[in-house]
Amino acid sequence: MKDIIQKRLETHYQLKTAEDELNALKEITQEVVLYALYQVGFFENVCFMGGTCLRIVHSLDRFSEDLDFSTRKVYPDFKLDEYLEKAMNIMSPYGYGFTIDEKDLANKNIQSRFLKDDSIKKVLTFKHQQDERQKIKIKVEIDTNPPEGAVQKSEFIDFPEDFQILAYDLASLMSGKLHALLCRTYEKGRDWYDYSWYVKNNCSPNLKLLENALKQLGPWKEKDIQVDEKFLKDELLRKIDSFNWDEIKEDVRKFLPAKKSQSLEIWSADFFKSKVRKMKVGH
Repeated sequence: MKDIIQKRLETHYQLKTAEDELNALKEITQEVVLYALYQVGFFENVCFMGGTCLRIVHSLDRFSEDLDFSTRKVYPDFKLDEYLEKAMNIMSPYGYGFTIDEKDLANKNIQSRFLKDDSIKKVLTFKHQQDERQKIKIKVEIDTNPPEGAVQKSEFIDFPEDFQILAYDLASLMSGKLHALLCRTYEKGRDWYDYSWYVKNNCSPNLKLLENALKQLGPWKEKDIQVDEKFLKDELLRKIDSFNWDEIKEDVRKFLPAKKSQSLEIWSADFFKSKVRKMKVGH
């Protein structure tokens, strides 16, 4: 089974740098984690969401770090650790020896764990020299009190075997990203890169989900707001004017191949204002 990890690394990616190679291995590991979670019945109660979902399911052209999920409905007693412990047994034949670290969060509706592995790199051959001390680390996070309104659909993944998951649809994924853009207390270039991707691909957000999310967490918590096209575009334009775009674009650079990172040179307030004007917003 370890051989399919090596083959995937060699044939599925164009790896120009050591960082490209490490990002590729992390992504392969994410897919193995998803497969193992599928095998232990995780997706009977859970949906895949977030930037890595956009990457793996919808071919977003950047690497992503974390595996983000939500329960299909409010599920305060959900026990993430039970699924992860079972999944580790399935991942072992692929060359992984994960340990689980818990991350304490102020929001107790969110369960967050780090899967750390220092085994897989020892059984693989790399084109570029890797730091042997650097572990593979995947953050797994799940929201057990998700806002109402997400549209869930079945998706299929074909590595390391064919399997089926449940995931948010594109409109719901976009709403999750817009919630982050409007409410995050720090800025991530990856959020804005993904936003640009959604606009470029003519996606329109799930406004019901976004409104419920904004009322649940962030500066509009429990406020009587109506999220429509005017509200959304006005708030995005307000945020765009407040940033140092030279700093923000560095956050995403390491997740892009060198050729793709050239597109960051045009990032500016004017560039993203043009994206906001082009954004399709349903009613």
